[in-house]
Amino acid sequence: MRNTVKQRAEYTFKFNRNLGRHGWLRLTPAYGVKLVEKLWEYRDKNAVILDPFSGTATTGLVAAERGNQAFAFDINPFLVWLGNAKCQTYSPDCLTDIRQQVKEALRAYPNLIHQENWTPKIFRIERWWSASTLRAIAALRTALVEQFGEPSNNAYGLVWIAFCRLVIETSSAAFNHISMSFHNSVTHFEVEYVETLFANILDVILKSANLPLLGDASIVQADSRTITDLNGIKVDRVITSPPYPNRMSYIRELRPYMYWTKFLQEAKEAGEIDWQSIGGTWGIATSRLASWQIEEKVLPDELFFIVDRIQKTERKNAHLMGIYVLKYFHDMHLHLSALRNLLASGAKVQYAIGNSTFFGNKVDTPAIIAHSMKMLGYQQVRWEIIRKRNSNKALYEYCISAIWAG
Repeated sequence: MRNTVKQRAEYTFKFNRNLGRHGWLRLTPAYGVKLVEKLWEYRDKNAVILDPFSGTATTGLVAAERGNQAFAFDINPFLVWLGNAKCQTYSPDCLTDIRQQVKEALRAYPNLIHQENWTPKIFRIERWWSASTLRAIAALRTALVEQFGEPSNNAYGLVWIAFCRLVIETSSAAFNHISMSFHNSVTHFEVEYVETLFANILDVILKSANLPLLGDASIVQADSRTITDLNGIKVDRVITSPPYPNRMSYIRELRPYMYWTKFLQEAKEAGEIDWQSIGGTWGIATSRLASWQIEEKVLPDELFFIVDRIQKTERKNAHLMGIYVLKYFHDMHLHLSALRNLLASGAKVQYAIGNSTFFGNKVDTPAIIAHSMKMLGYQQVRWEIIRKRNSNKALYEYCISAIWAG
């Protein structure tokens, strides 16, 4: 059966590119709108939807487009900001005001090129932008700040999403992988080109923002392992895709956006967010694994078996990677435990999640998560393969579903 499973690009971020708000900012960790639609075939407009791992707010936005009330959590403040901007209703007057103010900013922009403008402290920034391009986008940022204020402190999110798109489209970054790489050469962009490209990007965003949302979605900065209340509201449906147990830093691709919008000031802050997250470990987060102590010891037996097998390979960092796998599923167990406080009786939960391998040892993610669910009182727990993730390895994406009987 597994040999016939397809990779199904329509379930990934690639499908979102031309879907209005879903395509405003390209991020590899995003999953496709088609995947949410597959999981949520029965459309109950009275259902309250929750995504405890919001990411790019795909689930929340789909729910709002369908007319539902939705809530989402994320631990990353930039993603909370981005998600709320994507899920906001914009009046015609608001969009007209943005267009007029951007015209004022673009008038001032050429006069700022030759002054010293603020640039972020990105390591080896010359790999990202040529000196001339960097001057141009820094001057544009100054002009936008003078008109709209800093991005993290105001309501003009559409302007700054367009600026983030500009930043990445003028960079030498290559999106061949979630960790990002760079083209062999850095392209030089003229001042006029930067201005025109920004105006075109913003125009596309403003046109799609003009389409009203039928429902409402809000994204809250919160730790999914400790959630206990949603202002008394109970959730009918959970549709989410948490990080996978693959030691991938989900903040790495976000860094250029976060630096330019000042959600990040220095590199160690990225490590702190990684450490607080489920499934990401890099820099500070990796160094802290060695001293991490488990809190919840009542976990599925198969988890401890696979951790032991990983550590017995005696490969470089094998002991540390075993701890990482243990911490990942420990954190997911804490999340599934806390989630019960938010669920209405009969609520259905669905998790799109992938398996992984460490030193040749397969981590059977769906089986371990399903076991955690059963231990915590979830019922009708089952899983199915959604798609193949890699053509050379036995890596798949699964949907794990369950019912909370209350």
